[in-house]
Amino acid sequence: MPSTTLHSGPMVALRDLTRRFGGLTALDALSFEVAPGELFGVVGPDGSGKTTTLRMLAGVLRPTSGDAIVAGTSVAREPERVKHHIAYMSQRFGLYGDLTVRENIEFYADLYQVPRREREPRMKRLYEFSSLGAFEARLAGKLSGGMKQKLSLCCALIHEPEVMLLDEPTFGVDPISRRDLWLIVHEMVARGMTAVVSTSYLDEAERCDRVAMLQSGRLAALDTPAALQERLRGRALVVDTDAPRRAVAILRTQPIVRSAALFGTSLHVTTSRGGLGPALVDALAEAGISVRAMRALDPSLEDVFIDLTSATDAH
Repeated sequence: MPSTTLHSGPMVALRDLTRRFGGLTALDALSFEVAPGELFGVVGPDGSGKTTTLRMLAGVLRPTSGDAIVAGTSVAREPERVKHHIAYMSQRFGLYGDLTVRENIEFYADLYQVPRREREPRMKRLYEFSSLGAFEARLAGKLSGGMKQKLSLCCALIHEPEVMLLDEPTFGVDPISRRDLWLIVHEMVARGMTAVVSTSYLDEAERCDRVAMLQSGRLAALDTPAALQERLRGRALVVDTDAPRRAVAILRTQPIVRSAALFGTSLHVTTSRGGLGPALVDALAEAGISVRAMRALDPSLEDVFIDLTSATDAH
């Protein structure tokens, strides 16, 4: 089980957290809080600051200014102490290919000084979550990409920390392994752990209790997935035309259109206010483009993010 340390406030709290690399500001005065036992998502495109955020929360990267408090410990003042409270799984977690599955987990148990009497029951639980028990004698270097990710997560969790920091844990793995990894994360959160997970997959972010959307190192939005999606309800449309690529370019020039993006052969369009379908049809008709169908869209987080980032880029 995770540590039973009681926290009257947030488990993770960012206060104007900023990181610069020379003239580049990778993270710009980022502030948010994560409650104990919360599954919190950090989403955004490449270069938005997701990995920088996780690395600073893990005490691996020092802030240029601002601070973050993780399990009551300042990452700016005591970065080494933070590491006792967390599991940090980076995109390149340090597995040892010439050690077996079990030997890798035992190595991290030694590293984290897990008491001997607690190791076997913890390992049994992790095997149950990950389905790696049948492969405990296999060399890590011989595992598939998804199994390596599950082993990395088991190694990170063997000391049962208070906070999980997972940097794009499902990047590049197959759909079944993605599902299995999320099952492990949900199981640990159900057991009382707090999780901060970065991902580029917006469908995965819908699993989180709340989501912080980053754009160019800044906070673009922060809310529950349902609340974020509700912002677009009544203003989001699916448009099918006989010339989708031309149509998306034309719609992006319309003052009432906040965002327009191709989804397969259809267009997902958000407007500044609802009930403007006929105006879009007219704009396309003037360009000689026929609208085959138009209907209200039940927006996804991906639609929300495209709308937010399009509005940001336009200003």
